[in-house]
Amino acid sequence: MTLIKSISGIRGTIGGRAGDTLNPLDIVKFTSAYATFIRRSAKSNSNKIVVGRDARISGEMVKNVVCGTLIGMGYDVVNIGLATTPTTELAVRWAGADGGIIITASHNPRQWNALKLLNNEGEFLTAADGAQVLDIAAKEDFEYADVDHLGHYCEDASFDRKHIESVLALKLVDVEAIRKAHFKVVVDSINSVGGVILPGLLEELGVEYKFLNGEPTGDFAHNPEPIEKNLGGIMDELKKGGYDMGIVVDPDVDRLAFICEDGKMFGEEYTLVSVADYVLTHTPGNTVSNLSSTRALRDVTEKHGGNYCASAVGEVNVTTKMKEVHAVIGGEGNGGVIYPESHYGRDALVGIGLFLSSLAQKGMKVSELRSTFPDYQIAKNRIDLTPETDVDAILVKVKEKFAKVAEAQVNDIDGVKIDFPDKWVHLRKSNTEPIIRVYSEAATMEAADELGKELMQIVYDMQ
Repeated sequence: MTLIKSISGIRGTIGGRAGDTLNPLDIVKFTSAYATFIRRSAKSNSNKIVVGRDARISGEMVKNVVCGTLIGMGYDVVNIGLATTPTTELAVRWAGADGGIIITASHNPRQWNALKLLNNEGEFLTAADGAQVLDIAAKEDFEYADVDHLGHYCEDASFDRKHIESVLALKLVDVEAIRKAHFKVVVDSINSVGGVILPGLLEELGVEYKFLNGEPTGDFAHNPEPIEKNLGGIMDELKKGGYDMGIVVDPDVDRLAFICEDGKMFGEEYTLVSVADYVLTHTPGNTVSNLSSTRALRDVTEKHGGNYCASAVGEVNVTTKMKEVHAVIGGEGNGGVIYPESHYGRDALVGIGLFLSSLAQKGMKVSELRSTFPDYQIAKNRIDLTPETDVDAILVKVKEKFAKVAEAQVNDIDGVKIDFPDKWVHLRKSNTEPIIRVYSEAATMEAADELGKELMQIVYDMQ
């Protein structure tokens, strides 16, 4: 059973039995429930829902089911085709729609797909709103339109260009400086929609580029999560020389990772850190990231005189905290940059524009820029779940164990995070996969991994 219903939407593998996976029957049920929720709660009355999708092999099938269901619910569908998650978020606002559905499983492998659900601001539903959708679905509390009130369907391919233009128009995206720098980059867009939109952005910025895995076939050339162990191809390309940097996105282009000119990872955790440092230099203020993100953002924020806050994991949790503390920049350590001057959503295009602006203005190599930030190392481990695993009981026992340790500060707003003076470890159930994520940070990778493995062994001993 792979069907996961969480703050990150409805996600599962394609195929299998109803109720166990993401299949046509369940797609209809959850789309119907979402449309019912929007009908009951919509603040606008456009009667439009925007639908966009990444290039996954199953995307065409899921799109057809979603669009047909929305029409059957009486909604007019604006299908924007192959589009990034941030493009779809922006399209909801620009189209004046009541909501939007993004068909993407983000970093998950090719057999997965998902429905990410948006409100009329183009932002993810809150946990409370998502719970209402799930309740409507469980009760099948929805009613379809009669023949005279069916919705209509249209396609609109204009939003990629609007998205690019919106990035170029941001005050802190220094288009002139980037053009003068004559950057030469390699891009891995993992056979999805990054290969559709990023060429246009890079051309506008005067950046010479080479794409790896640029065809949006959905048949991913490697595991699509943009982390070091999956990026050997682009790292080897950079080691040949002749490039200023590498750019890597995930299938729906809301996560962003950079690779230094020598083929070494810049570090996905440092995507947000570097962009935040640039933004804070020009617009001092507060920042937010989630509990599983590096302490380096806190250090950089305090250097600029701002306050750093941590939220629970999940984009909507980050954006909620950002609004609460009036953060000027925020995001997640997985390479997700959220810049409110654009919109409250992780956006790799915005991240690229801001990062290249910083690099161009400073006249540094990417490796030199990386050396200017506090140096922490994060180990990212996982514990695979079985149907018998009692995650809540495990987390309670871990919390109780470390509550007795004098130097440990325990935070349980999202799983259990244990902060020590010089390191931390965070255990939490994933919103997107049937696993417990175990993230740990210390001064060296060896120390970080050792801390993570210690906690994993405690968990194994409890089972």
